[in-house]
Amino acid sequence: MKLFRILATVFITVLFVACNFTEEIHFKADGTGKMNIGFDGGEMLQMLPSSDSTQLEEVIDSTIVFKDLLREKKDSIAQLSPEQQAELKKLEPFSLHMMMDAEKGIMNFEMFTDFKDVSEVNDAFNAFQSASSIGPAAGSKPMPKNSANEATQVDYTFKKGKFERKATITDTELFQKSIDSLETAEMFLSSSTYTFKYHFPRRVKSTNVEEATFSMDGKTMIYEVNFLDMIKDPESILIEVELEK
Repeated sequence: MKLFRILATVFITVLFVACNFTEEIHFKADGTGKMNIGFDGGEMLQMLPSSDSTQLEEVIDSTIVFKDLLREKKDSIAQLSPEQQAELKKLEPFSLHMMMDAEKGIMNFEMFTDFKDVSEVNDAFNAFQSASSIGPAAGSKPMPKNSANEATQVDYTFKKGKFERKATITDTELFQKSIDSLETAEMFLSSSTYTFKYHFPRRVKSTNVEEATFSMDGKTMIYEVNFLDMIKDPESILIEVELEK
């Protein structure tokens, strides 16, 4: 399936070129909401190999509903290791929209899901990176594992008007190996960004992030960090927000 071959190539290349990610959450007053993990790969489009399997001869505007896809590929998935199956299971709540137009220099990916509680989307970015693992289930060549996914954990909470995003390194040795493997890509990744964009049902009263900016109504908070810095020190990204009563 050509679409999956392109997707696999994208997620390999993403580790070696400058790119911009956006983590966006829309909260409703009852705590439910929607999360999007977006990736702008316009610059990366020029880096893709021009082989027959990845050549973008036409515009691609497609949405993958992972729940449906995993059900469709259940027989193939059953042949994978328990670890691989667990990684794919994390994708079940999400859908992935892909928009590619080589002529216009557009390559955008957006993984999204609705949630009843934001804790349901813990480790959403790791799931976004793991989306390439769908390749084996679609009959593609297996992807190399990203050990950073197994070495870190991101947790979200939103209760009583207080929001927190906290990252934790769960396996120090494995995490260091993943950082060492990025040495050859540091030159490219140093110019990449990761933007947090959070929409709250009430105005923000306070936050621990001094560099954050806000919308005119005070309900949307935006915070941009260097992607490489975040990958190398995920625990430094602690975001706490308290809303007005």
